[in-house]
Amino acid sequence: MGCDVVVGGATTAERRGIERLFVARDETFSRFRPDSELNRVNDAAGIVLNVSAAFAEMVAVAMRAARVTDGLVDPTLGAAIEAAGYDRDFSELTPSADLPEPGARGRWRSLRLRRTLLHRPRGVRLDLNGVVKGKTVDDALALIDGDGFVSAGGDIAARGAVDVALPDGGAVRLLEGGLATSSIAKRRWLRAGVWQHHLIDPRTGRPCETPWQQVTVSAATCLQADVAAKAALLSGDDGSDYLARHGLAGRFFRGGRDGVSVAWAA
Repeated sequence: MGCDVVVGGATTAERRGIERLFVARDETFSRFRPDSELNRVNDAAGIVLNVSAAFAEMVAVAMRAARVTDGLVDPTLGAAIEAAGYDRDFSELTPSADLPEPGARGRWRSLRLRRTLLHRPRGVRLDLNGVVKGKTVDDALALIDGDGFVSAGGDIAARGAVDVALPDGGAVRLLEGGLATSSIAKRRWLRAGVWQHHLIDPRTGRPCETPWQQVTVSAATCLQADVAAKAALLSGDDGSDYLARHGLAGRFFRGGRDGVSVAWAA
């Protein structure tokens, strides 16, 4: 998943179980492992595929996220993010003189899932990373018997009080639930002298244009916080309204020279 995982409050056995969980999820859903199930699904010639139960569960989670966000968090943007230039592990990306290619728009409504049978139209490439990390953090916390926390790249789920540093200053005490940040400032790369980033707008198939550099959201779970943070950032100036409609609290950071940040509470 390209991030550090930090665990607190777990026994040695529980930590080992959490490590196995993250490894298994990476092996299944990585875009950068040729043998991952995600790549096998994306490269399959057929439009109806029998997938593993774990894969089907994550597709179902991603489709629910798409419904909740009115398609802003879309699992069918695999081709679009590759067209923008994110076609290998982030550590291997280098500036390129090539222009980014036009990206395909999101088509999450074209997916059909019945148990482990997945209908995926030709040309649609899945990218489930919009939900995999948050869901894995929540599932990892469930492996801890008692108070503790699991953090992956700063997105955290906790049971029991823990102080969490916020990006670009400040901190919040998380008593229970999840906290996640969506940002266009870190995973970015140059194509033809123009910065690209990994948050694709499904309405255009291109890296989104937004006034926010990052959005942090608190919710009942890390998955819910992560999905809402992405949707709020993609919503631009309407991001605070999105959170208000869903009864969530968030922190919006504009960045730039003025460093303006705005906190919204539901």
